[in-house]
Parts: sequence; structure tokens; C-alpha cells
Amino acid sequence: MAAVLELGVAAAAAGAMACRPLHQGGVCSSVVAAASPLRVGHSQVLGRAALPVCRGLRVSVSGRTSRSAAVVRSAPASRGIVCEAQETVTGGTGVVSDQTFQKLVLESDVPVLVDFWAPWCGPCRMIAPIIDELARQYAGKIRCLKLNTDESPYIATEYGIRSIPTVMIFKRGEKKDTVIGAVPKSTLTATIEKYLD
Repeated sequence: MAAVLELGVAAAAAGAMACRPLHQGGVCSSVVAAASPLRVGHSQVLGRAALPVCRGLRVSVSGRTSRSAAVVRSAPASRGIVCEAQETVTGGTGVVSDQTFQKLVLESDVPVLVDFWAPWCGPCRMIAPIIDELARQYAGKIRCLKLNTDESPYIATEYGIRSIPTVMIFKRGEKKDTVIGAVPKSTLTATIEKYLD
């Protein structure tokens, strides 16, 4: 039995689930569903399939069935479909997590832009260079941080993140504004300018 794993590229693999990010209007949502059998053709070898390589994406495949994507992601690589995208944070942005959110965001002396994102989200990767550019442009005036919603689900849930990318502006410990989706730099700049002293 084979399934399809779509994370930016289609990959055929042995298993019983499909994990596919949906991109609609610059916003990602994830869907996990049962997959129907798929003939892989010449690339299938003894129950394993040749998988296309995507920069920053590692995929391990074996015969696990009936697990959710969240459970499989944290499961040992010995069984199932395991996807692990490598986090790439660049430029002038920092990283914030459930453990550091209070100190880095809520207790900050300057306004904070938090980019809620996930490694598998195409639109998140599209706006990453814009966030990096804004971090350099507003250095000293605003702090730009990235929160991986897969690794820090508590904060994402607390702030009602349902679609990514979502950018939130915090000032003096309070959420002031929210921008959802892959928006142009001018939209983010206008939002930031409203909260500078």
C-alpha cells in the first residue's frame, strides 16, 4: 500500500496517510487524511519508494499505519512516514518559543513583531526575507521574532493562531495588531509604523 506525502513536492511512500499543506491566498492550513493505494511505478523498490529531495526536508518511510501527523512527526524514525523540515531562521530575526515568550515578547521595552510560522508553509517562507529586511530596517526600534507553531503550540493556541503566516505586533506586553497571510512589505511597514514611539 502506498500513500502520498505532499510538503511542497509530491512524494510517493509506503504507508496509509497523506499529509498535505494547503495554500490558499497566501495562507497555510494543514490537512491529514487517509490515502488510497497509489501505484508508484518504476521508483518503488521492495515496499519503499524513491522520494524527491527538497532542500531542508528529510523524509523517512516505513510501514506504520493509522497515526496522526503530529504523533508520527515525533515518533522514532524506525516506522511510519516521518517528516522533519529543518528550521532556517536568517537575517536579523530571533527565535521565540513557549518558554521564552514571556521574557522576549511580553516584557520587552520595545515593540515586538512576532511571525507565527511553520517550516512546511510556503507562504511563511515567502515572507521570511521581508521579515528579515524589516528587522534590519527597524533595528533598535522594534524587535522581530519568529515562533515556529509546530514547536511552540501553547503560545500559538493561546493567541488563536489558525492560519499561518500570522504576524502580531506586541507593545508593552499587549497584543496590538494582527496581519494574516503573505502580505507585501508595505502592509507590514504601515502596521509597524503605527506602534513606534
